[in-house]
Amino acid sequence: MDAIQQELDVLIRARYPILYLVSWEEPRVMRTLRQIARRQEKELLTWTVTDGWTTAEGRAPARPSDGNRRSGAAAGSSSPRRTRSSTVEVDQALEALELVEQWDHGTGSAARGALFVLKDFDPYVTYPAVERRLRDLAMRLPYAGYKTIIVVSPVLKVPSHLEKDITVVDIDLPGYEDLKTILDRIVKSVSPDAVMLDDEGTEAFVKAALGLTSAEAENVFAKALVMDGKLERMDVQVVLSEKKQVVRKSGTLEYYESDAKFGDIGGLSALKDWLRKRRGSLTQRAREFGLPEPAGALLIGVQGCGKSLAAKAIGALWEMPLLRFDIGSVFGRYVGESEQNMRKAIAVAEAVAPCILWIDELEKGFSGMSGGEDSGTSSRVLSYFLTWLQEKKKPVFVIATANDVQKLPPELLRKGRLDEIFFIDLPAYKERRDIFEIHLRRRGRDPQAFDVDKLARAAKQFSGAEIEQAIVASLYDAFDENRDINTEDVLRNIEVTVPISRTMAERIEALRDWADERARPASFAEDLAEPDSDDEPDDDEKPKRGRATARRPKVEASVTEVKPEG
Repeated sequence: MDAIQQELDVLIRARYPILYLVSWEEPRVMRTLRQIARRQEKELLTWTVTDGWTTAEGRAPARPSDGNRRSGAAAGSSSPRRTRSSTVEVDQALEALELVEQWDHGTGSAARGALFVLKDFDPYVTYPAVERRLRDLAMRLPYAGYKTIIVVSPVLKVPSHLEKDITVVDIDLPGYEDLKTILDRIVKSVSPDAVMLDDEGTEAFVKAALGLTSAEAENVFAKALVMDGKLERMDVQVVLSEKKQVVRKSGTLEYYESDAKFGDIGGLSALKDWLRKRRGSLTQRAREFGLPEPAGALLIGVQGCGKSLAAKAIGALWEMPLLRFDIGSVFGRYVGESEQNMRKAIAVAEAVAPCILWIDELEKGFSGMSGGEDSGTSSRVLSYFLTWLQEKKKPVFVIATANDVQKLPPELLRKGRLDEIFFIDLPAYKERRDIFEIHLRRRGRDPQAFDVDKLARAAKQFSGAEIEQAIVASLYDAFDENRDINTEDVLRNIEVTVPISRTMAERIEALRDWADERARPASFAEDLAEPDSDDEPDDDEKPKRGRATARRPKVEASVTEVKPEG
């Protein structure tokens, strides 16, 4: 007996009146309930809005006599009001609960008890009449012949009035062993010549399917077999393509495919080194060595300096799925919807693990917490998220980015939630050189044909995004004049650009002051030197490594006056 089956068995024996099973695995849940019903010698009845009540054999159950039923449409009168479809469906839901209450010894099953399974009942529990009837049943069922109501739905929707009467049980997606059983069953059903998987290939197949339901996994395994008539290691990509669809359909997570590499990022030497050392930390070999699984990192800094690009590059560096989590998509209109969306997103991420969970602009998701305008929803979502960060058991590496540290909840910055906080500042001289060379090569130009040193000096206190746009603007100018770009084109566009270091000087300085003692520089100190003249800086002039010295020159708040032509 697995853990879920054992838990349900205990709850039913203990006469818990109403159980709410949250799962996308309805067939697997029903198999488990049928096993429990047989073991406890209980009748199993199932209700849907389309078919009404049916027994385990697929027959309509014997109903209480008309004399024992309540009158009115709520009791399932022969002529309910049909003014609107919603009214009819609510009447059907009330009639279903009426049968549960009226089920007695005359049906032949009350002596042993009965399990009443309500499929997709969540749309009806918020109606006052249905809510009231469930509360009445919750008080009566423990003393009414071993009857248990079981709601099965992929969506959790429990009104506040029923929170103390309903017991919620989350049914996880199938794990490694469950999926391996499905794959083994398919392998045994085909010719041995069609299977070209060794132990390593089988493990890769099963791990690729983590996050799928049993039905989805069985379908994609069969698809991989049907496409070329055989199963081999390269067919793992077929499974991954299906997995991408599942993640996208979750609504809150996006399977992000990025071709970004760390070679495409200029600077950030300390961050790159930190991530490189943890590349293999989510493997079995690392666990055997005694390494704990890394929790994640928070990247804060100036806008346009590569935070999001660095997050995208981790997926390629670690060769793991990169899931983008939009915090804003979590919040919904209805009571409990936001918390459910957060639980769903985390459940999908854990099912796909090992993976990387990327949360971009984290502060925007919880910006309304202090005002209390959302009735505490943001606080509850944040609390659930922080608890998960602290206690997560699955290898999910969280990489979060933020621009405004003042809007970040202080609880998030505590050690133990995330491993490290990195501060990404405006690129220094050496880093700007690298950025110019990267963007020139990306657009098919040879950096040696340009005076990159002169460009790096001219673009002092420019962000990486501003450097890229200077090159893009130069391409437009050259294209318009039917020629190729040159150094002077880029210098001219740098001259007319007002960088963010001037327009947001005060905010950047405040961010630097905050990060000076609270965050780790994303670049080594030796990479932060700025030439005071046209000559290269000497080694003696470079600052030594350390947080206090790893700072850029103070930005100027003044904006260069632009004189009119003529």
